[in-house]
Amino acid sequence: MNSSTEVPSFKLNSGTLMPAIGLGVANADNSPDSKITAAVLHAIEVGYSHFDTASIYGTECVLGDALFKAISMGVTSRQDLFITSKLWSDSHDPENVVSALQQTLTNLKLDYLDLYLIHSPMKLKKGTRQPAKAEDVLPSDIKGTWSAMETCFERGLAKSIGVSNFTVKELAQLLAHARVPPAVNQVEMHPLWQQKKLRKFCNGVGIHVTAWSPLGAPGTYYGTDALTNPVIKSISSKHNKSPAQVALRWSFQLGVTVIPKSFTFSRISENFNIFDWNLSPEDMINLCNIKQRPLSIREGLDIAQGLSFKTVDDCEDVDP
Repeated sequence: MNSSTEVPSFKLNSGTLMPAIGLGVANADNSPDSKITAAVLHAIEVGYSHFDTASIYGTECVLGDALFKAISMGVTSRQDLFITSKLWSDSHDPENVVSALQQTLTNLKLDYLDLYLIHSPMKLKKGTRQPAKAEDVLPSDIKGTWSAMETCFERGLAKSIGVSNFTVKELAQLLAHARVPPAVNQVEMHPLWQQKKLRKFCNGVGIHVTAWSPLGAPGTYYGTDALTNPVIKSISSKHNKSPAQVALRWSFQLGVTVIPKSFTFSRISENFNIFDWNLSPEDMINLCNIKQRPLSIREGLDIAQGLSFKTVDDCEDVDP
């Protein structure tokens, strides 16, 4: 039975309503398709309607199969779902954008996406996967790529279009020529990387922020120890909530959509239960004052691999 919890939504500048929480369907640990399918179906039963994937994740097909099964069973309907996917960096050439989205729609067994994002401002050679190398990086033409994204929007293939991993500088450059402004910027955000400067900019220009790795990506080689932070642990004890719930609730109260990734039933349910309680103003102040890590995940990996950020000085979005 679906959860009776009503999930709040944020209204995007496109007029579309985005549910405040979604299930991230990245597959960094190479889980079998059967596990992902079961997780998606469980999430729908819990009350999730928002699912986030990407071409590079390799999960579009399994997510599409799971959604098709749920719709066929009458558990949900296409109209009740919010599905996001992303244009990978090797398809930035304007002539490749529409066809990339059409392939994504085929994979997902859908006629349209609710949100389509440029996965990264970095353009890569055709066929480049992760991790990219410095020699795979090509000169970027975001103006041309974004124009093709606008074509996707105008043709109804995506109800909203946006970007991911864009800095303030990159957003400002895009907005200077965009006919359709990006509805969303999906970025790393959690209590140890709060994106204060970027969120202030996005709020000022009407771009909604979505947080990937809103729990700090624990258990990954690039993740943080956010959930063991003493401030978060203290507040979780005070409210009798898990550290993950505190981190997610904090983002939500800042007006940010969260897309935690988990294929574990108990965690999927736990992460969803953040809407019937509140963090106090004091809690929010204490969380917002947590010491920040030196670099974002994107910045750290880019510098290590010699990609778009060569040095720390290139990372202009570090919070003061």
